[in-house]
Amino acid sequence: MNITPDSFSDGGKLFRQGPDLDAVRRRADQMVADGAALLDIGGESTRPGAAPVSEQEELDRVIPCVEVLAELPVTLSIDTSTPVVMRESAARGAGLINDVRALTREGALDTAAQLGLPVCLMHMRGTPQTMQDNPRYDAVVEEVKAWLLARVDACVAAGIARNKILLDPGFGFGKTLAHNLALLDGLPGLAATGHDLLVGLSRKSLIGKLIGRDVEERLPASLGLAVLAAERGARIIRTHDVRETADALAMVTALADRGSAGE
Repeated sequence: MNITPDSFSDGGKLFRQGPDLDAVRRRADQMVADGAALLDIGGESTRPGAAPVSEQEELDRVIPCVEVLAELPVTLSIDTSTPVVMRESAARGAGLINDVRALTREGALDTAAQLGLPVCLMHMRGTPQTMQDNPRYDAVVEEVKAWLLARVDACVAAGIARNKILLDPGFGFGKTLAHNLALLDGLPGLAATGHDLLVGLSRKSLIGKLIGRDVEERLPASLGLAVLAAERGARIIRTHDVRETADALAMVTALADRGSAGE
């Protein structure tokens, strides 16, 4: 749920000179009814080239939404790198910190450790303003894995329990099309770290680059990527299209359950 005017897919739909709380609640109710287990709320766009927002602006966007959604029977995930947003969201019932900067912003690591919430660490090379400026890797899967595990070690040293740390390889964040495809192929290796994987491929630009579809035409390909990611070990799928994705993943789960039962 992007509480922004400029997110790449749905920016502005829940924001009218500030958060449209009636629209936020309607959207959240529908997502829960459609099968969402987490609601991920973000007040800062991290699309390529996005402008940063101030702490106060991010608070003004996020906190009213947390307050209006805290009673829902799902976990509220806060998509933020800002320590004060983490603290204020946790105080109002948020249950997960989802940080595209992997707790590298000043004060973020200590704040997350103090709060004791599960955290999701994402890999991003550079910043949203620079990340797509000719990103280079010698071996993208190995480099992403090594960087994420180094951040895990930093979190554990700061006092965050290892079993509360999720990983996100950061599809589209400082990666070319070839890098993204290599990461998708290499997901089993990332899953083998023992940390649950969160994957966000919904409507991403790699779909447009591969098959030439505009953002609003990317649902079928997004579903295909969600299924592939789940089969390769992803445990959480971040999506804009909850009902359709939940249905697709139900089929993956049904096959996995059948196999585990020996049928």
